[in-house]
Amino acid sequence: MSLFKSRVIIIIVLGIFFSISGYTFYYGQGLSYLTDNPKTCMNCHVMRDVFERWNHSSHKEVATCNGCHIPNKFLNKWFIKALNGWNHSRAFTTGNFNEPIRISGFNAKVVEQNCATCHSTLTSDIHKSDSKEGFTCIRCHPNTGHEK
Repeated sequence: MSLFKSRVIIIIVLGIFFSISGYTFYYGQGLSYLTDNPKTCMNCHVMRDVFERWNHSSHKEVATCNGCHIPNKFLNKWFIKALNGWNHSRAFTTGNFNEPIRISGFNAKVVEQNCATCHSTLTSDIHKSDSKEGFTCIRCHPNTGHEK
């Protein structure tokens, strides 16, 4: 195969890839995920009930979805947003997710760190304790943020 034909094939394949990717980003409202607007979470139908529970919770006044579910440090925030965006888009595109939706272990750790940060005056003694193995905020407060 000539060098010219190889380049044409590569350009066509890349064009198809970027066209499909661009359309998917547009159709999935990808730009909305660059904001902190909680309504973005309702782009996925499985999140509507979770959003509505948050919308009627005490946390609505003090925290958005990203405030609890995304790290606060700049690089960590954008890395986790990208990683979660990839994982969520893959899961929802393929239909490979559980209903009701459940947080993963990795993301639960992010939430736990954010709970401890916002509630540090209440939790500082707990987090200093040597006996905190297996302790999580959601063990005692399982619906906080998404009250039922």
